[in-house]
Order: sequence, then structure tokens, then C-alpha cells
Amino acid sequence: MILKLKRSPGIYLVGFMGCGKSTVGAMLADEIGWRFLDLDERIESQQTTTIAGIFEEQGEEAFRKIETAALVDVIRETFRGRASVVALGGGAFPWPGNREKLEDAGVTIWLDVPLERLEKRVAGAEHRPLAKDPVRFRELFEKRRPEYAKADYTIPFDSDNPKDAVEAILALGLLD
Repeated sequence: MILKLKRSPGIYLVGFMGCGKSTVGAMLADEIGWRFLDLDERIESQQTTTIAGIFEEQGEEAFRKIETAALVDVIRETFRGRASVVALGGGAFPWPGNREKLEDAGVTIWLDVPLERLEKRVAGAEHRPLAKDPVRFRELFEKRRPEYAKADYTIPFDSDNPKDAVEAILALGLLD
């Protein structure tokens, strides 16, 4: 196992909405015997509302503050030895300050999925407030890509089979 994961056993999956972070993360956690956490699900549970509801009632800025606080809690848990695979929301990693919080918190992996595949996956998804406008969706995708590229590892993922991404992550040899 690489030293970074020995210090803080966390694998954080990052990438644009619809790239498969939750699906791949759950499969990866099951494969390696770690717990799986979906940051968006944790936020919804803590806030007793949906992400879309938070965006609608409080706005993106308020949501990002809630998201950062939830991320800090998860990082603390991994520092205490709770080995975790964590799926971050699409905007968590690029949000100012969050990437820096993750630098020593484990390993970050970008699931790099082509825009066309993402567009098909999120078409009509009412629970994704930032996906409702196709033009804004494309602009956000292009804006976030350089930030995602700062992840420790990149997994090009142009498949609808999440096992392909899990196998690519395991092939990195992070746990050897």
C-alpha cells in the first residue's frame, strides 16, 4: 500500500456529475473491503432534504459550505483509520480549498468521462440542479476539467460498465 493511504486510508473519487462516482465507488469499496460513503447522500441525511432542495432554498454558496463541512468530517474519520472509498459531488473537488484539504487525506482519483456520455446519463435528471441547462452544463464541464486534472490519478472511463473503472483503479496498485 502506498504511504499516503497508510497515513490516511481514503480513496476519493472525483469527476463531473454522471461520471459514475457512486456506482464505481460502491463496487470498489466492496472489492477491497472498505466502507463506502457518498458525500451527497451524507449531506442529504444530515440536512434532511435533497441537494436540489438546498440549492433551491439556500443557493449554491450555502450548499458548498455544507458540503465542505461534510467533507472535513469524512476526512477526520479516515484519519482515525476508517478506511473509506468516498464519492464526492461533482463540484466538491474544484471548490476553492477542498482539493487542498484532500491532499494529505488519502488518494484522489478522477473518473474522466467524455462530455457526450455524461450528457446522455444526466438527460432529464431533475435531482441535478446544475444539469438543467445544456449550455451551462457544457460550460461547467469545461471549467471544471482543469481542476479535476489535479487529482492524484486519472482514469479515462468511456464505458457504461462500472467494472471497467474498478479494474482500472485496482490496476493502479494503490493497495499492493
